[in-house]
Amino acid sequence: MDHGGRRCPLDVLAVRDVVSMPFDPPDQHPRHAIVIASGGLDSTVLAYWLAALGTKLTLLSFDYGQRHRVELEHAAEIARLLDCPHEIVDLAVLGQLLAGSALTDGDVPVPDGHYTDASMRATIVPNRNAIMLDIAVALAVVRKADVVAFGAHAGDHAVYPDCRPEFVKQYSRSARIANDGLLDDSFEILAPFITQSKTDIVRLGAAFGVPFEKTWSCYRGGATHCGTCGTCTERREAFQRNGISDPTNYGSA
Repeated sequence: MDHGGRRCPLDVLAVRDVVSMPFDPPDQHPRHAIVIASGGLDSTVLAYWLAALGTKLTLLSFDYGQRHRVELEHAAEIARLLDCPHEIVDLAVLGQLLAGSALTDGDVPVPDGHYTDASMRATIVPNRNAIMLDIAVALAVVRKADVVAFGAHAGDHAVYPDCRPEFVKQYSRSARIANDGLLDDSFEILAPFITQSKTDIVRLGAAFGVPFEKTWSCYRGGATHCGTCGTCTERREAFQRNGISDPTNYGSA
């Protein structure tokens, strides 16, 4: 199916009976979405799903000094495959200002294990999503987009305060107030996976033919996925629980 040059293998209606959809298409679907794209599973599945709805896409990525900066190359490849614009915002100074996170501070080791482990708190970058969303909303004003979308999911809730439903609700209200008269009347912050698990997201992505091998999850940012950090652990389990072949090359197989 071709949506204005964006290649997507399946119509959203064709997979509604195969997987649980975040909300019912196509009655109200976004016209133009600014998608915060990390190059990972969640944001890539989100982008493919929106493309299947016929939504015009702009992918927005951030260099915030993360040690796994390789993810930006993967986001660029996803934008190329979807034939949509891709912007990268240079916020590398955040890595210096927000020391103490395993994602931005080389002196803090990346913990292994599940998101629910207390040690995963070391991966919090304070206010990261709010900072990214602020820039995405501003871009939505400039490019007249009616949606800003990001891939927060239920597995994030235990660790990341800015991935919880209450945050999305309150931030959406703040964004509309801060840009009163500038945003589209139907503008919304869209986090359709907020109640979905990583397993759900992989299942949805498989139905849409998402090129999982082109995505990046590992927090360590080496030549291959480490296979043991929090995001690698969750990634591996999501494929296993779905019985879907995992194309990821893990360093610790």
